[in-house]
Amino acid sequence: MKIFTAEQIRSIDKQTITQEPIASIDLMARAAQAFVAWLEQKFPDREKPIGIFCGSGNNGGDGYAVARLLQLRFYQVTVFACTIGDGLSPDAHKHFIRLPIMQGLKIHPIREGDAFPPIPSGSIIIDALFGSGLNRPLSGYWANLIEYLNELPVTRVAIDIPSGLFADAPTVSVAFKAHSTLSFEFPKRAFFFPENQTYVGDWEVASIGLLPGAIAETKTPYHLVDQSLIAPFLHKRNRHDHKGTFGHALLLMGSYGKMGAAILAARACLRSGTGLVSVHLPKCGYEIMQISLPEAMASIDRHQFYLSEIPDIRPYSAIGIGCGIDQRKTTTEALKTLLENAKAPLLLDADALNLLSKNPDWYELVPKGSILTPHPKEFERLFGATKDGFERNALLRQKAIEYGWYILLKGAYSCLATPEGDGYFNGSGNPGMATAGSGDVLSGIITGLLAQGYASKEAALLGMYIHGRAGDLAAQSLGHESLIASDIIAHLGSAFQEIKTG
Repeated sequence: MKIFTAEQIRSIDKQTITQEPIASIDLMARAAQAFVAWLEQKFPDREKPIGIFCGSGNNGGDGYAVARLLQLRFYQVTVFACTIGDGLSPDAHKHFIRLPIMQGLKIHPIREGDAFPPIPSGSIIIDALFGSGLNRPLSGYWANLIEYLNELPVTRVAIDIPSGLFADAPTVSVAFKAHSTLSFEFPKRAFFFPENQTYVGDWEVASIGLLPGAIAETKTPYHLVDQSLIAPFLHKRNRHDHKGTFGHALLLMGSYGKMGAAILAARACLRSGTGLVSVHLPKCGYEIMQISLPEAMASIDRHQFYLSEIPDIRPYSAIGIGCGIDQRKTTTEALKTLLENAKAPLLLDADALNLLSKNPDWYELVPKGSILTPHPKEFERLFGATKDGFERNALLRQKAIEYGWYILLKGAYSCLATPEGDGYFNGSGNPGMATAGSGDVLSGIITGLLAQGYASKEAALLGMYIHGRAGDLAAQSLGHESLIASDIIAHLGSAFQEIKTG
């Protein structure tokens, strides 16, 4: 799914109106129908009072259309008609005058300076005050109204985007704190950044039938990774294939006290479909690896506790390094040797990234096409601090272009930046995956896919999505609190099957 700017979405709206063709008021009604269908599923209790705060623009028009449909479905609706600016937009006015006054719908006008209305505890408040066209921070009376609504003991829901939240720039003032947001046709880029979680809450997307041709023709570097995007990447397996067909991965991982990282990565690598996995590890990890994972082969370093060298890397079709290796001097030298000699696709994670950040003159040694998988703190060590999600995402894409790497910034919506400057936000995953070893599992999966011959972009996208999807399947049975990294590995098979069967 593409992710567009607010301006691009307005352009697609206009093309839909002229080319479908459909009247703008009817497109607004279509959006309202999508929102009400979603709300009925989420809040079926028709006894719970609903207050809809409608502004003067088209977001307010959405609110008026929603109010009429909810009233016709026997919800208890009060419309708070807020006079903002010079009065209602033409479409908002048309939907306002359609409100079924005679059917018990309550309309409460609010003008700037009025006392804020009392709202019953436990109500549902629907925000339709300001839409994605907002171009300046909120202040004064309307900002104070939103702050008042944010403090009420109610359930807050936003139509398309929470009021005050900028879709394409940092939000610097008051914004509506929605518990749930339904966005029309596409998510807004702001939804993917952690500082906006308190405003967006749980969000979903509903189609309103915007013109497919207009969507296809509109260019954007931003995408949401879902099953439909990654399913075509999956390689088909043939009857006469053998373990050699599916590559030989080398993992340089583990150190004294951190052998679990190597085991998790190796197990995930095998579960991703790799034919052969070898793990280069210090002597202290030999018995641990052989007992814990008999399917993996062990390559033993001469050092008792830490990596100090690299093996002959010529037999391997992909190499992953970093999980649990520590940052000793000998390990630093081994990493540099690998970077200077690697021909196979590389994945760098964890301590490999930390060592790289301490030696920025090595950046040019990292082969183009390599995959780096930093979490936010590792990213900051590599490339510097940023003020907000928008700035961090711009820096992410800039560095991917500059060095020719695929940089996967991990988080709630992990984002893969490509050397072409594209950014792919992951649509799978859940908070239960914020647990020790989850990143090691991801490294193992992606290295395993690289070993099987997936291109770097495909391996990173497929690995990112399937890692999150396996976590989702694990959370369905275990919940978020009890989920551990091994559970993600245990559900990889189900995640692969789900993609294959659709």
